[in-house]
Amino acid sequence: MRETWERAAGAWGRRAERIREWGMPVSLAMVEALDLRPGESLLELAAGPGDTGFMAAPRIAAPGGVAAAGASPAGVAPGTLLCSDGAEAMLALARERAAHAGVTNVEFRQMELEWIDLAAAEVDAALCRWGIMLVVDPSAAAREIRRVLRPGGRAALAVWDLPAGNAWATIPSAAMVELGHVQASDPDAPGMFALAAPGRLEALLEDAGFTDVEISTVQLWRRYRSAQEYVEEMIDVSPTFGAAWSGLDGAERAEVSRLIADATVPHAAADGSLALPGSSLVATAHA
Repeated sequence: MRETWERAAGAWGRRAERIREWGMPVSLAMVEALDLRPGESLLELAAGPGDTGFMAAPRIAAPGGVAAAGASPAGVAPGTLLCSDGAEAMLALARERAAHAGVTNVEFRQMELEWIDLAAAEVDAALCRWGIMLVVDPSAAAREIRRVLRPGGRAALAVWDLPAGNAWATIPSAAMVELGHVQASDPDAPGMFALAAPGRLEALLEDAGFTDVEISTVQLWRRYRSAQEYVEEMIDVSPTFGAAWSGLDGAERAEVSRLIADATVPHAAADGSLALPGSSLVATAHA
């Protein structure tokens, strides 16, 4: 999994503004739910380009905009965002984007969700957008997030909702499966929809010791000028689709593109532009 995201970082960097744009409704819902205050410490896990954490960083900045002293060498200073990801290439991308955005109260560290390299009760709040459903052991990841939060600390986690609400993701994979280029994914394996089933995310967090768990649904849209632009973006940002595409010859790629274009017709405007729906679950909980 780490190797997959190490390879994907370059494409995510090229399309970082697009990713930020369509993910904004979910990022905003997560940050608002945490009710962050100046001087708090915030951990972002599976940060990717880092945009959700960067949106939150000004809210926790200590007076004067400088992170306060007082953390242990391995800990997180008050007023600081700790931006983490399992892939070093993604962290490199996040560093570039933080510098471009002028975010200064941030540290970067390579860390895995299932074994977070922090002491117990180290941070005030934690964010994880679209990461926990991809790990081998989501239960271990939830317990680790709970462990590093201080008593009363807050967590906001986003996972993808059921496939039926995410046409933007299911259309390309369905075309690949229909043409026999890939096997249908195992619904119980790590993947986009591993935590989509009703009640699954809530049970995961409660079993990890969280309280006051609340689940909300956030709608988003992925918009494209044409079906071809949609295919091109999915080749770049979806490691699974991109890997399958790379193994096809020209005729096979044309057939996949045709099936995808046909499937997007219900979401197309008269000029051929697309508005593909998405749905994300956002969970908030207390340690």
